[in-house]
Amino acid sequence: MIEFITPYNWILLSALGIFTTVLLYYYFAVFGKFAFFKPQPAPNNRLEPVSVIIAARNEFENLQKNLISILEQDYPEFEVVVVNDCSWDGSQTWLEELQKSQPRLKISQIIEQEKYPTGKKFAITIGIKAAKHNLLLFTDADCEPASNQWIRNMQSRFTPGKDIVLGFSPYRKRKGFLNQFIRFETLITAQFYLSMALRNNPFMGVGRNLAYRKDLFFKHKGFASHQHIMSGDDDLFINQAATNTNVAIEIDSASFVNTDAKTTFESWSNQKSRHMTTGKYYKTQHKRVLGTYYSAIILFYALVASNLFVNIYTWPIVVGIFAVKYISQSVVFYFSGKKLKYQSLVFNLLVLDVVYLLYIIIYGTKGLFSKNRKQW
Repeated sequence: MIEFITPYNWILLSALGIFTTVLLYYYFAVFGKFAFFKPQPAPNNRLEPVSVIIAARNEFENLQKNLISILEQDYPEFEVVVVNDCSWDGSQTWLEELQKSQPRLKISQIIEQEKYPTGKKFAITIGIKAAKHNLLLFTDADCEPASNQWIRNMQSRFTPGKDIVLGFSPYRKRKGFLNQFIRFETLITAQFYLSMALRNNPFMGVGRNLAYRKDLFFKHKGFASHQHIMSGDDDLFINQAATNTNVAIEIDSASFVNTDAKTTFESWSNQKSRHMTTGKYYKTQHKRVLGTYYSAIILFYALVASNLFVNIYTWPIVVGIFAVKYISQSVVFYFSGKKLKYQSLVFNLLVLDVVYLLYIIIYGTKGLFSKNRKQW
């Protein structure tokens, strides 16, 4: 076999080896920080008061389904601030009726004005200003805490010097490949932001399960620096406000906040197109970390195909390199997934990883060139 491999073939094989090494670095040095992380018991026993903030626009059915589980959390002192952002679906009437029996519920209503359109960041800002406590815990109307210990667990990570707590919000498992891929993409995103936080280089959080101090929000002038961008009320703010010492993570399954994934490709595609517009506004160092990983995935598969196409005699070497990458990824993703109750995804890892390659190419490109809007 060796005598049939030309110098050009060796260059291609070397390039494949280089980008495989880059991926292995991410799997073990970055994602491995979370995959092999052993959570310690919550160090904070002080039960400080908490304000839960939910911005909702025409979320009547979701509020009916999920709000009670938030209002009935096992925690001594908290309030739930629901910002009803220009809804016309009967949410306000239902919230006002519920408030009569739920003294913890506080309602802030935004009335739509044609000349002054609002967005989610404005609604969240209104909720933060209405909150009476310094510890703020955020989720969405379509989210349901996995247990009545959600507030307690998230609050417990607010130790001295920690201003931000990153939680996890899994999508519920449903039939179909779309649901499987959405959960796979969520697993990779979670591995990234939780691992980077553990490496003292946090760069984002997910607003479905996120907490920070109210004074931190005002210290950074809220969303002022990216108010013109439609999304980013979670990741862009964390990218701006996080330091190498002020972020903690909480991954006990009792702290999870469950939600349902999109059920059609069109609705999911619209959601991802909106979310992918924020990455280009991250700090340069974080764009470099993400960009290197995405580029390594693309080049790895391109070089696998190129090596096999140019010289079929290289296939034993290519298969060997591919096997090292695949096994390493499977091990790391299994242990990360086990912590997040997503370990079953590993059994279809090869297919999911190839689809993720297409996802990066298509939606990453769209994100770079998409224009930003202020609406939800």
